[in-house]
Amino acid sequence: MPDGSMDPPRPLPPATRRLVVLVLLVGVVAVAAAASVAVGANPLSPLQVWWALVHPTGGEGDIVVNSLRLPRTALGLVVGLALGVAGALMQGHTRNPLADPGLLGVSDGAALGVVVAVFGFGVTTLDGYVWFAFAGALLASITVFLIGGIGTVSGAGRVGSGAGGGLGGASPVSLALAGIAVGALLKGITTTLALFDSRTLDAYRFWAVGSLAGRPPELVWQILPYVVAGLFAAAVNVRALNALTLGDDTARALGHRILLSRAVGIGAITLLSGSAVAAAGPLAFVGLVVPHVARTVTGPDHRWLVPYSGLLGAALLLVADVIGRVVARPGELLAGTALALIGAPCFIALVRRRRLVRI
Repeated sequence: MPDGSMDPPRPLPPATRRLVVLVLLVGVVAVAAAASVAVGANPLSPLQVWWALVHPTGGEGDIVVNSLRLPRTALGLVVGLALGVAGALMQGHTRNPLADPGLLGVSDGAALGVVVAVFGFGVTTLDGYVWFAFAGALLASITVFLIGGIGTVSGAGRVGSGAGGGLGGASPVSLALAGIAVGALLKGITTTLALFDSRTLDAYRFWAVGSLAGRPPELVWQILPYVVAGLFAAAVNVRALNALTLGDDTARALGHRILLSRAVGIGAITLLSGSAVAAAGPLAFVGLVVPHVARTVTGPDHRWLVPYSGLLGAALLLVADVIGRVVARPGELLAGTALALIGAPCFIALVRRRRLVRI
């Protein structure tokens, strides 16, 4: 006889749960964007912000909202999305849970591009040297990929990876080793050039701290095509990346072309992180932390992990930027510094909880 008790509710299927959380993340990003527009060093009431958006009259509040906060929020959304997706791809392709986009030498290549622009060509404006930074990031990534696929590095990367010779040997191990080596070389060149000229050093220090402030409003439109292209390449790459995380031999047995898949992934990482770093500077912890947070919900499936990481990256960067504006009024704490203060404790907690490394 039934005792009249109710059966416990059935848990949602994994795909449904992931979709629900994805929708919630979209809402979180929307709230973070609204806070970025509404909150700042210059206090404005919600009503002032609303009228500035829907019926601007050219007053001081309208200028603050439409000319400063809206472009800054848009840049934060694009940069955070790009760094989050690039971080997920980077950790997948290197099979290294501590990898971030900077591991391919992207940040160091962009830094060298900035220094070369100022020191060698006299470019002093951000919208001028952003293109040099992007070119430096692109060349650094290509160099790492080429070095990682040839010579003795390729031979080292074949251990346990099943990679072949030539460019096909660009295994996770060889890519990481090549990235560290190239990054160290580029960093040494950058430091040497910056110390020769005070103007170069000032421009480099302004860019290297990482910030969304002081960027020209048109900058987001300049980097947007590269970010869109990188997101498209990432979407194409996720299925192959799921197979690559099982090992190159397994991926090859499943019919994936290893070199092509890795080249598409590295191209996506370069476009996304290169454009983001060139525009906002080397913002730490976005590409490093958010994939681990996303993985607690999605698991290792990159079809879900990549969009989760992008949304979390956008939310994290906007929240850090808002906190930086509030805690140091009437001045502000730059986003790179705020991210370090937020991201470092979070990453230490993740490392200890998930045993990413022994500490």
